[in-house]
Amino acid sequence: MTDPSPSPRAGGTDDSMPLAADPAAGTDAAAVVVSDHPATFTLADNQQGRPFWARLDNPFAAGLLLTLGGLVALLLGIALTNISTILVYIGLAMFAALGLDPVVKWLGRHGVKRGWAIAIIFLTGAILGIGLMLLVVPTLVAQIGQFVTGIPDTIDNFQKSDFFKWLEGIFGTGLNSLVTDAEKWVTDPANIAAISGGLLKVGAGIATAISGGLIIVVLTLYFVASLPGIKDSLMQFAPARRRPGVRAMTDQITDSVGGYLMGMVILAFFNSVVATLLHLVLGLPYPLLMGVLAFSITIIPLIGPVLYWIVATVIALFTSPLAALIFAICYLIYIQIEAYVLTPKVMNKAIEIPGSLVVIGALIGGTLLGFIGALVAIPVTASILLIIKQVFFKKQDAKV
Repeated sequence: MTDPSPSPRAGGTDDSMPLAADPAAGTDAAAVVVSDHPATFTLADNQQGRPFWARLDNPFAAGLLLTLGGLVALLLGIALTNISTILVYIGLAMFAALGLDPVVKWLGRHGVKRGWAIAIIFLTGAILGIGLMLLVVPTLVAQIGQFVTGIPDTIDNFQKSDFFKWLEGIFGTGLNSLVTDAEKWVTDPANIAAISGGLLKVGAGIATAISGGLIIVVLTLYFVASLPGIKDSLMQFAPARRRPGVRAMTDQITDSVGGYLMGMVILAFFNSVVATLLHLVLGLPYPLLMGVLAFSITIIPLIGPVLYWIVATVIALFTSPLAALIFAICYLIYIQIEAYVLTPKVMNKAIEIPGSLVVIGALIGGTLLGFIGALVAIPVTASILLIIKQVFFKKQDAKV
């Protein structure tokens, strides 16, 4: 007799059991779906713990998307490389605007509206620039020409000096031939053209510098005029409850960077005046040229004055070792006065940066973008340091 009770199906599953687990039984139970075919079933849990590429339903589509993403990233990198010069112009103009903003605020506190304050600043800058071009540039060009044409006589006088004889006694007679070969190499027009890349490249570089300077001036004008609006627009990215704190930190950063940039210019101007006066008093040649060189180099804090001290002392050695020694001592004394007296007074509203970070920032910026990078890296370092102090340190202090 046949047993009327239902027999179990293949795999030991009873027909009375449901084909799908009750969703209310839990996630693990609901994940098992059994088909009508006895050998076909799908486990959603079988993908857990497996590598990402092993869980892809369509590997070809995923590979295509990854390839397209890589190509887009490559194109973006090429585009950023091509517009790197424009980005540098924008960055310099923004830093210049931050440097001029304290002057605009100072005029505003004395009853001058922002528009008129900006007009006064740029008009004063234009007058000073034209005056420097009419008074300084002709003399500067003449002194540069005298410096280049006077290189042979300077080297000959240096070889006849007692200081050179003292050096020759230490290093031997080969020093004379070394200096002579260096003189021939420096005075050879072909070598000068090779260093500069040719007259055409020099002319193109000058034209690029002039056009870049005009672009930076125009962008600076727009940034100074719209700086409050830029800050208000950036505030919209922050949550409403945090905007007062973010606005206060942003104002502190911009004021600190602006004060730092303005202080750099003031200290560089003092260095330029001191260098020019020392050259005039000691009878060293090219005082105006060395003053301009001092301003260009010492605008980099901490590193600039020391670098100019070395360069100017070495150049002065070719004229008079005694004058060079006096210059080195006097300028070294001024560097100490600047470090302990002038800098604290000028930089009183700027964030204090440790000397090691100044050196590291200048080296990194100089490696990436040359002189401009070394100049801009220090305010960037100041901004990063201020953000760390205001955000990260406060969060850490709150964890008691």
